Amino acid sequence: MDRRKSQPASPIPPTNVGLRDVAKAAGVSTATVSRAMNMPEVVSVELRERIATAIRDLGWVPHGAARALATRRSGAIGAVFPTLSHGDFARAAEGLQGELTAHGYTLLLGCSQYDLAQEYQLVRQFVEGGVDAIALVGTTHQTELTELLTRRRVPYVNTFNYDPLQQVDCIGPDNRKAMRALANHLIAQGHRRFGVIAQSVQNNDRAAARLQGIRDALAEAGLSIRPNHFTEGRWSIAEGRALFSTIIARNPWPTAIICGNAFLAVGAVLEALSRNIKLPGDLSIVGYDDVEIMRELPVPITTLRVRSDDVGRRAANYLIAALNGRRTDIALECDVEIVERLSSGPPRRRLAAGQHKAFVSGDEGPKRREL
Repeated sequence: MDRRKSQPASPIPPTNVGLRDVAKAAGVSTATVSRAMNMPEVVSVELRERIATAIRDLGWVPHGAARALATRRSGAIGAVFPTLSHGDFARAAEGLQGELTAHGYTLLLGCSQYDLAQEYQLVRQFVEGGVDAIALVGTTHQTELTELLTRRRVPYVNTFNYDPLQQVDCIGPDNRKAMRALANHLIAQGHRRFGVIAQSVQNNDRAAARLQGIRDALAEAGLSIRPNHFTEGRWSIAEGRALFSTIIARNPWPTAIICGNAFLAVGAVLEALSRNIKLPGDLSIVGYDDVEIMRELPVPITTLRVRSDDVGRRAANYLIAALNGRRTDIALECDVEIVERLSSGPPRRRLAAGQHKAFVSGDEGPKRREL
C-alpha cells in the first residue's frame, strides 16, 4: 500500500503563495484582492474579512516593493509628534493608527523633541522612504519642510492647532480660545490675581496660543499677570513642582494658577499638597489636557479636556481622502471642554488682602514661616 496516498495535501509554502492563491482561497478575483489591499474602502466588509482570512491561513506576505511599484503607493503614512510622553500625543497616535489600520495603511512614527530641525530630518527620511502622506503637529515648521512636501506632492496635515487665519490645512483645538475660556471661568468665580506656569513657547505655537488666550481674558477683565507670578519651562512634573515653588516664594500669592499642560499642573498640585497648601482653599490650580493621573490625585485637577483620539482619527481620514483625490482645503476645529474638579473654586474672602504663608525647606522637611 502506498502510504503517501493517505497523507493530506501539503499546504503551499508561504514563499510560493501568490495573489492568485489568495484569490482562489477566498473565492474572488485577483482584482478584488488587489482592491481590498490598496483601496479597502471600496470593498465590502464581508469580502475584506474573507480575503483577510485567506491571507492569514496561507501566510501570504505581499512584496512591499512590488506593490509600491505597481500602485505607486507604499501603504505607509508618517506622523511626527514632539513627544509621545505627552497624553495628548499618545492618544492621538492611537486614534491615528486605529483609523489608518482599518483602511489598510501602516503608521510610521517619529518624535522631534520640539526641535524643528529634527522634525525636518524625520520628514525627509519618511519622504525618502516613500511614505504616502504625513501628519504633523502645529503650524510652525521649517520652510524647507513644507517646500519638500509640496515639491514631492506628499499630502500633509497640521494637527493640534486650529488656526484658519494661517490658511493651512489644520485639525485640532483652538488653543487660544480654549485657554481664554478657562481663564474666564476662574474670573467668573471671583479670581483677580493669577499665576501662570507656562510651557515654553520655543518652537511651540500651541503653547504660545494658550498663553495669549490667558492674557486676552485677563486684559478683557482689566487684569494682568504680575511678573513674579509668571514662570515658564518644559512640560515635566518635576518642572511643575519647581515653577510652582518659585511663584509662592513671595507674597502676595495669586489666588489661581493656570498651568500650560497636564504635567505642569500635576507637578504644581503635588508640590502644593506636600506643603499642606489647601486646594482650593488657599489657591486654585488648573491645567490643560486631561491625563489619567489628574483624576487620581488626592485633589483631582480641573482642566481642559481635548479629544486627542478624535484629532488623530480626523487627521487619518483627511489624509486618506487626500490620497484618493478628495482633498479639500480644511480648517477643522475639534471640541475642548472644561472639566471642573476639586483643585479649583472661588477664592476665600479672608485671603483677599493677599496674606499667605510662604514655605522654606530645611533638612528635616518643609517648614512654614510668615513673610
